[in-house]
Amino acid sequence: MRVRFAVLVAVTSVLTVVSPAAAGHPSGPVSGPSSVAGHTAVRDWLFVRHELFGASLAQFVDDARHGDPWYDWSNDGCSAPLLGNTGRSFNFRDPCRRHDFGYRNLRLLEHRYGLGRTYWNASTRRRVDLNFLGDMRAHCRTRSILLRPSCFLWAQTYYTAVRAAGGP
Repeated sequence: MRVRFAVLVAVTSVLTVVSPAAAGHPSGPVSGPSSVAGHTAVRDWLFVRHELFGASLAQFVDDARHGDPWYDWSNDGCSAPLLGNTGRSFNFRDPCRRHDFGYRNLRLLEHRYGLGRTYWNASTRRRVDLNFLGDMRAHCRTRSILLRPSCFLWAQTYYTAVRAAGGP
């Protein structure tokens, strides 16, 4: 039964990720100048990279509360319609928020600065996905010893789903 449920979650996650409406914003290029109010390709790349890979998850969550509107801080609750981002053994709300931030903002940088897959490519996507898995596993280590195995299984399921359907 658990395997069927995990497969169902993975399939619904894939369908949600593939749906253009799931992104929460238009998929076309973002209009506007390439340098506004101190924003440049280098500055924006350094900021996004820090939020994804340099900041702790707690720091990212704090930054997201009052983040610069130049960046896309929206999220879609893990794209798992049946489970969302929480379950009996896990709460992946914050790892999902950072993962969504990564996908959306790396794509946004690509649209804004148009350098031909410099920011959003298979390598950066893999790094964002691995960070997502690491954030989920870190959360699982905070759960009770009895809930950890289930939490780790869900983390792997979510990771597998985003690897299957997430991007380039």
